[in-house]
Amino acid sequence: MRALCAGFPGEYWRALDRERAYPSDFVKALTEAGFLAALIPESYGGSGLTMRAAAAIMEEIQASGCNGAACHAQMYTMGTLLRHGSDAQKQRYLPNIASGELRLQAFGVTEPTSGTDTLSLRTTALREGDHYVVNGQKIWTSRAEHSDLMLLLARTTPREKVQKRTEGLSVLLLDMREALGKGLSIRPIRTMMNHATTEVFFDNVRVPAENLIGEEGKGFRYILSGMNAERILIAAECIGDAKWFIEKASAYAKERVLFGRPIGQNQGVQFPIARAYMQMRAAELMVHEAARLYEAGADCGEQANMAKQLGAEAAWAAADMCVQTHGGFGFAEEFDIERKFRETRLYTVAPISTNMVLSYLSEHVLGLPRSY
Repeated sequence: MRALCAGFPGEYWRALDRERAYPSDFVKALTEAGFLAALIPESYGGSGLTMRAAAAIMEEIQASGCNGAACHAQMYTMGTLLRHGSDAQKQRYLPNIASGELRLQAFGVTEPTSGTDTLSLRTTALREGDHYVVNGQKIWTSRAEHSDLMLLLARTTPREKVQKRTEGLSVLLLDMREALGKGLSIRPIRTMMNHATTEVFFDNVRVPAENLIGEEGKGFRYILSGMNAERILIAAECIGDAKWFIEKASAYAKERVLFGRPIGQNQGVQFPIARAYMQMRAAELMVHEAARLYEAGADCGEQANMAKQLGAEAAWAAADMCVQTHGGFGFAEEFDIERKFRETRLYTVAPISTNMVLSYLSEHVLGLPRSY
C-alpha cells in the first residue's frame, strides 16, 4: 500500500486541492491493485480480506499523506449489498464493483432538514407496479458525481402508518447512469477541503423494484450494520492521519535549529508531540478492538462509535500540534500540513457528530435516560 501511495506525492494532492478535482488516477490505481475490493469475497472477484486488513489499508493511505475519502465509501457501502442483497443482486453487481467496472461510492442518507436524525428523513420511494418512484433530496452525498451506483435510503411507508419510527424505511440500489437527467440531478458543494460532496435531487426518479435491498421497510437496520463498518474504517483513517502529523512534527523538531539547538530539545515542543502519540496509540487500540468484534459478527456499536470518536480526536489533536510545531511553515501549502489539517477536521463532525456518539454511549451503554 505504501509503495502505491508513493506514486502520489504531496504535489499531486496539492494540485487537486487547488482545483477541487477528484483523484481519478489514485482511485484507478487502488482499484487495479485490488485494494477497494478488499471486503468483497473471492467468489465475487474480490480479495476476501478481513475488516482489520481493510482498516490497515485505509490507515496506510492516510499515513502516506494521501486522502482515502475519495474512495473509502466503496468498502463500507457494498457491505449492505453483501449482507442483505439477494443472490441475483450480488452476482449482478459485486464482480463489476470488484473489477472497477462499476463504482459504488455514493451513500444517500443525510437530508437538509433531518441531518443525523435519520428517522425523520423525507425522501419517499412509492411503489408503482414494478418500480419505485423516488422524490426528495439528499445532502452531503459525497462522490455522487464519480459513482455509477448509489445506496439510497428512502421512506416507503409513511411514518403515521408504522408502529415504530425505525420501520418503513427501505434501501434501494440506484443506477445513477440511468437516472441522471431523468429526474436525478446533482449539485456540487464547495467545502473547506477537497471532498467532492454534493446535493442530490430526486424528481419522480424510477427505480426497478428488483433493486430493493432485502425486505421493504427494514432498511434502517441494514444501514446501521453498514454504519459500524463506516465508523471503523474512518477511525482507521484518523489513526493514519495522526501518525502522519506526528512523524512530520517529530522530523521537523529534530532538524529545525533555533538558538543553537534543535527545537525538539525543548520540552515545550517535545511534550505536545509525545502527548499526541499517546492519544493516537490509545485510539488505535480501540480501532483494533472494534474491527475484531466486527469480524466475529458480534455487536460492535459501542466500540465502533468509540473508535471513531477517539480516532477523530487523536487526529485533530495531532494536526493542531503539527501546525504549532512548524510555526509559520505549518500554514505553507508546500508542507501539506494545512491541507491535511483541513481534511482531518471533518471527522469530529462526520460521519457522526461528537454529540451523537456521546448520546449513544449514554443511553445504550450506560443506561442513562434518552436525551433527545
